[in-house]
Amino acid sequence: MTTTDSTPAPNFIRNIIAEDLKANKNEGRVYTRFPPEPNGYLHIGHAKSICLNFGLAQEFGGLCNLRFDDTDPSKEEVEYVESIKEDIRWFGFDWQDREFYASDYFEQLHEYAIQLIKNGKAYVCDLSAKEIREYRGTLTEPGKNSPYRNRSVEENLDLFDRMRSGEFEDGSRVLRAKIDMTSPNLNMRDPVIYRILHAEHHRTGNTWCIYPMYDFTHGQSDSIEGITHSICTLEFEDHRPLYDWFIYALKIFHPQQIEFARLNLSYTVMSKRMLLQLIEQGYIPGWDDPRMPTISGLRRRGYTPESIRNFCERIGVAKRDSMVDIALLEYSVRENLNKRAPRVMGVLRPIRVVIDNYPENKMEELEAVNNPEDPSMGTRKIPFSRVLYIEQDDFREVPPKKFFRLAPGREVRLRYAYFIKCAGVIKDKQTGEVVELHCTYDPKTRGGDAPDGRKVKATLHWVSAAHSLSAEVRLYNHLFLKANPTDEKDGADFKTYLNPDSLETLTSCHVEPSLKGAAPGSRYQFERLGYFCVDTVDSLNEKLVFNRTVTLRDTWAKIQKFEKENMEVHKGVIKDSKPARQAEITTLPDKRGDLTPIKQEITIDDFSKIDMRVAVVREAYLVEGSKKLIRLMVDLGEGRLRQTFAGVRTTYPKPEELIGKKVIIVANLRPRQMKFGLSEGMLLSGGDSEHLCLTTFDGNPLPGDKVS
Repeated sequence: MTTTDSTPAPNFIRNIIAEDLKANKNEGRVYTRFPPEPNGYLHIGHAKSICLNFGLAQEFGGLCNLRFDDTDPSKEEVEYVESIKEDIRWFGFDWQDREFYASDYFEQLHEYAIQLIKNGKAYVCDLSAKEIREYRGTLTEPGKNSPYRNRSVEENLDLFDRMRSGEFEDGSRVLRAKIDMTSPNLNMRDPVIYRILHAEHHRTGNTWCIYPMYDFTHGQSDSIEGITHSICTLEFEDHRPLYDWFIYALKIFHPQQIEFARLNLSYTVMSKRMLLQLIEQGYIPGWDDPRMPTISGLRRRGYTPESIRNFCERIGVAKRDSMVDIALLEYSVRENLNKRAPRVMGVLRPIRVVIDNYPENKMEELEAVNNPEDPSMGTRKIPFSRVLYIEQDDFREVPPKKFFRLAPGREVRLRYAYFIKCAGVIKDKQTGEVVELHCTYDPKTRGGDAPDGRKVKATLHWVSAAHSLSAEVRLYNHLFLKANPTDEKDGADFKTYLNPDSLETLTSCHVEPSLKGAAPGSRYQFERLGYFCVDTVDSLNEKLVFNRTVTLRDTWAKIQKFEKENMEVHKGVIKDSKPARQAEITTLPDKRGDLTPIKQEITIDDFSKIDMRVAVVREAYLVEGSKKLIRLMVDLGEGRLRQTFAGVRTTYPKPEELIGKKVIIVANLRPRQMKFGLSEGMLLSGGDSEHLCLTTFDGNPLPGDKVS
């Protein structure tokens, strides 16, 4: 991790708590809570809240409760309760003996409701749900008072008691707070605080047939527990006046509600309702499917708790909604596993290789490094023999330009083994497909180096055919094809954007024998392929199953992708068949002799994909070891700083002069790991290769404003 990565991202809630402690507010107590609804499995958005609530309490020497908001028995299950507890423990947090439930307070909440009725601040309403919506009004029109709003205290107490005793049907009556039907805040227009629901509760059974609404339960539960900082997501900001109103009306301890922007992650959805829909409609087999953004799904895929906690710290805490690129999450797990995952070799799409000049019955053991990032992990022995498997993609009968792997007559290195040269191929007589390669090896190159100093341009991974283990490997990709599948601008259902190639199952894979007996959940780096995890559900000793956690960078795949996209751009160019119009101005400026050639034309659709934003430079440093680069920490209004690099050192030898400047950043580039650190955007600049100047603003745009 770079120095910058270890610096906590901006967190305004941390600052609020620090100021409260300075002022000795709440007698110096810090008391938070994590309040999940047990109506589904937690996803990575909840992970941000877990890390925030438990993490801040831990940081400031406080406490954090686990409280289940179990006020809707029709959707809640014990399975969800247990999965939530497992997820929190997996992250390394402990609520000790402070496991609470909203249902613990049902009697007290009922007493609070009676108190409101007695004080003339609540009434029983007979309007239907549809009628309540109609009476509520709109953002531009005030609501209308319910015809039942002025019932007497005695009548309301009687009706509410009969509601509790089960006399009325579901939906026939509700208890509402009496606030203000003309309030500009719709949440204050006599909200429902109790409804009738004849359903068995997972803890209280059939004791209750009326249940409090979340807005009524939330603040009072916080107050009962003595919570000092009630941290919730931004959609509850408009509910805060109601939170405060209940507490003032009841004259009970007043926690402080603080809202932060929820996590929105690209190429997935963060709604339990939508995730449940995917399961119930058969698109995904379960909550723990490795394509799901659930914590159990990420765990099964091979993500580590440390990588997710680092991700949550890296993205910071903001008051403004934004979309976080999933590449940043992938970077976090890749960074973590790089340090801890043992290296092994596995061949996913095998092609048979016969080394003709290697003795038929010979087998030798070669020494392989377990993790070059951690010498303490030691080495292992891997068997080498006459018949091997390599990847099909590592051979081309007619190699294209820049393909340096195995081809007829070409020599490559086998990892930890020898140089081999392809001498011939065997093809399927019907399909013409290459099914076997015949090679020779140089016995003097054992270990991967040639005594005569000759070099090869590629190193391939391999396994011994006779000693390898059969395995199934599941290659997971993004669940959706669209970065924001819930974007409703085009009116399409979010399931329209499901990725049909989000899972590819390979059943004829071979892995090295050191993986025999690999424990479920064990994580490895398959050299040159990516990070993989032994599946915790389907893997067996006799048939290993691996899930791909995240890929490694593949230079050749990037070249192919670039060339394909370039060809598509060429195909899209329409030549103008009309003769050029005579220029009206015949005197043209002289052409610059040093002008960099303008690159190939792109379409307006291509350009529209670029998201340029205003950024304010907050920090600027010279980059040690580089003659051109400076490192900039820029503010896009996300509640955190992004790290970028710019080759403008010759123009700005004192980079601190840039602090406070408003610059333009391409904000939607995938994060890229450079030699000097992670780059999270590209700053626009102009000039020649020696003297580049950053593009800056003179006006007053705000951080994060779009540039067009």
